[in-house]
Parts: sequence; C-alpha cells; structure tokens
Amino acid sequence: MDVRDVSRRVDGGVEIDVIVSPNSAIRGTDGTDEWRRCLSLRVRSPPADGKANKEVEELVRNITGCASEIIRGRTDRRKVVMIHGDPEMILSSLEAAV
Repeated sequence: MDVRDVSRRVDGGVEIDVIVSPNSAIRGTDGTDEWRRCLSLRVRSPPADGKANKEVEELVRNITGCASEIIRGRTDRRKVVMIHGDPEMILSSLEAAV
C-alpha cells in the first residue's frame, strides 16, 4: 500500500488518514496499515490534554515542511490530518518518510 492510497488531494493541500500510537518508545512513521487503510504514526506523548495531537501535527510538519492540523478524530486514535501546501511535494515527502 502506498501513501497515495491513504490520502486525498483537496483544495490547498492533502488530507491523510492516520492511526496514532501514543506513549511510544520511538517517534516517527510506522508504514501504512493496509487493513485500516491509513498511515501509522508513533508519538512519545500521552493521549491526554491534546499532547499527542500536538505531537502528531508537529511530526507531520517536520516530515513535509508544511503546516498541518488534525481536522477529524481529535479524541480518537484514527485521525484525518490536513497538510497545507503543494500536494505533489507533500506526497513525495511522506513517501520518502515511509
């Protein structure tokens, strides 16, 4: 499965479906989950007080170099992240990180 299979081009950027593993020993991408059809991300922060969400947005921003925000799933492990910028550049950056 490819990053392009778990993302959608939208006006102003790309939406990507992710599943988050909080309280992880390592931080970063963990490939794509074919069964859930999403990108797996690991973050060190706990899922309390928005800490894990903030780290997800920061991680995606560091990978792509573009502003990102969680637009759905703020209280769930499954989220939709909006990444603002050039879709082709964003997708290339995500593919390189996976």
